[in-house]
Amino acid sequence: MSDRIFTRAEIAGMIDHTLLKPEATGADVEALIADARDLGVYAVCVSPSMLPIDAPGLAVAAVVGFPSGKHDSSVKAAEAALAVARGAVEIDMVIDVGAAVAGHYDVVRDDIAAVRAATDGVLKVILESAVLSDDAIVAVCRAAEAAGADFVKTSTGFHPAGGASVHAVSLLAETVGGRLGVKASGGIRTAAAALDMIAAGATRLGLSASRAILDELS
Repeated sequence: MSDRIFTRAEIAGMIDHTLLKPEATGADVEALIADARDLGVYAVCVSPSMLPIDAPGLAVAAVVGFPSGKHDSSVKAAEAALAVARGAVEIDMVIDVGAAVAGHYDVVRDDIAAVRAATDGVLKVILESAVLSDDAIVAVCRAAEAAGADFVKTSTGFHPAGGASVHAVSLLAETVGGRLGVKASGGIRTAAAALDMIAAGATRLGLSASRAILDELS
């Protein structure tokens, strides 16, 4: 846990401004990019089918195997490679959550490794932490590190079990010990919630309500 006070600009620099709604249009993505540039956030995160996009000054992230994770590893790898070819520099992949629930962590590791092999960019691994036991969260974090991931991430924001929690973020941060980044994502809608996630150890925030949250900090 950290008691450090962050400025609005520092928090903006931790945000992946996100648009993953199935009904999102090209015009919606253009609006997202304009909003992101105005807010001074770090990245925009979109569905891979929306690439390529023109987002000067912003990192471009795309999701893979989203939102269920129930895709063959070869399909996830191909999706990641295509996203990178279309301009993504960061990939947020969903693990096979069922494999993690069943304790098949070697399957989870190999799934992550397949996507890792498809991109040299930043790889974030989405656990869907609200579905997993603490032991499973720890094991998946270890599998992600072993497979060469750069971040572990709480949630897609689409699972009915819920999104990010302070407990999950703390556990992720404790397990990776600063060797990997920690992204809190899913259901973070207030500045207080965002600050709680940062205090718990989040180094990146996945937000769709970025403007409302940053405006609370002004």
